[in-house]
Amino acid sequence: MEIIHQSGYLSSVPLQKKLATLEELYNRPDNPYSVHELCDALGVARGTFYNHIFRRADRSKYEKEQAQLMLKVKQVFDDSGQRFGAEKIRIILADGGIHVSKKRILAIMQEMGLSSVRVDAKKQFKRKQQYEKQNLLKREFSAGHPNQIWVSDITYFKVKSYWVYFCIILDLYSRKIVGWRVSRNMSTNLVTATFKAAFQERGQPQNLTFHSDRGKQYMSKALTGLFQKYGVKQSFSATARPLDNAVAETFFSTFKREEAYRKDYTSEQHFRRSTEEYIRFYNEVRPHQTLNYKTPQAFEDAYKPVLSESDV
Repeated sequence: MEIIHQSGYLSSVPLQKKLATLEELYNRPDNPYSVHELCDALGVARGTFYNHIFRRADRSKYEKEQAQLMLKVKQVFDDSGQRFGAEKIRIILADGGIHVSKKRILAIMQEMGLSSVRVDAKKQFKRKQQYEKQNLLKREFSAGHPNQIWVSDITYFKVKSYWVYFCIILDLYSRKIVGWRVSRNMSTNLVTATFKAAFQERGQPQNLTFHSDRGKQYMSKALTGLFQKYGVKQSFSATARPLDNAVAETFFSTFKREEAYRKDYTSEQHFRRSTEEYIRFYNEVRPHQTLNYKTPQAFEDAYKPVLSESDV
């Protein structure tokens, strides 16, 4: 030990590390050394070590009190049917002889995620319920068969002096564009008309999920009513999260790069013809890496439903 002191090594060890080591050795059941010997060995004043131990004891006592208080706050909160806020909980605890500040109770509630009923509770509940029920994909962009999940989006282009809007519906299984429409108006009718045409052409599929962003066209009463009529489950991306609808976004990116940005459209009709030609190319000619380099049409044509033993 004398050699270690003479080497000067201990002077380079931080005090907190020495104190932690001393505390560990001091608390060992088989420790044969006195506090005096341990402190001398590591070059720490005994008063410094005792202060450290006492502070640790005080902190442990506070932590125990805090844990008990957290249980009391949770109990009062639950007994109130999750209605009481920090001030009412403080009053209930004070009536029981536990006197703590509103600020401390509020901090505990925040730490435990306890939110009392608010004036706009119904609105908040519906908003949370809507998000939880309608964010169905959660970035799992795969389907087991055609017409199981469709994704949709709208983009826009300037043609001469006006804007045109391009809506697509894509089958997540094969990445095939199953519906599309071009219009000068970014209206609800643009989406409903695109959906109706695709729904009829695809044989009115059952148990269909339709995923989109939260644009007003997709959240309109006209579209949601149409989906209820046909038994279609609606799924929404989270607000301002384009990656939640990445497959539709990717198609538009590809369309712009391979087609739209390479042409100077002279009219809405010109844009529509160009779009129609590209979608035919995209569906029937262009291989997709995610489809093992098959085209969407070929991938869909190769689909063979798995038959159960009762169907054989």
